[in-house]
Amino acid sequence: MEQKSVLNTNSIAFIGLCNEYCMALENCREAEHEEFVESMLKLLPRLYIAATDLTVNYVEDEEPYIDNILDEDYYDSIRRGIEQLMGEHDVYLEVFEEDMKYSDTPVSASIAEGLADIFQALYNFINTVRDSNDEVTAIALLAVRDDFRAYWSATLCNVLRALNHLAYNQ
Repeated sequence: MEQKSVLNTNSIAFIGLCNEYCMALENCREAEHEEFVESMLKLLPRLYIAATDLTVNYVEDEEPYIDNILDEDYYDSIRRGIEQLMGEHDVYLEVFEEDMKYSDTPVSASIAEGLADIFQALYNFINTVRDSNDEVTAIALLAVRDDFRAYWSATLCNVLRALNHLAYNQ
């Protein structure tokens, strides 16, 4: 009986986009502000579409899980690099925050923190699937898809909205 590979076209495209995103954030200190914003405005929608289209040809009895490979110092380094690049434009008002319903004051969010949070999920994913077998890749794809749906999809949309505002309303 022939077993189907977990790496279909969508999975391969998603892995490539994850790698491209991680590299863009790792190299943000060499980027110009406008160049970085433009790059994120192109990458984030593609990541969103690819993540929503993820299908995994694998059934696992266990709960999908990815180890946390990214250490706190590297996360902070990435976040600080973006924060420095964004400067005064890093903070934006967040209207979709759950706490906003109960707040008399505006709730702010950070582009750098949002992008770094997405980076953490994708960095852990990329480093899990690198040189792994089909079973590990399938479990990692399921885990990153579940994490996307539960958490970083909203972060991506919120940061995209803030970056869009910077690019087109300045």
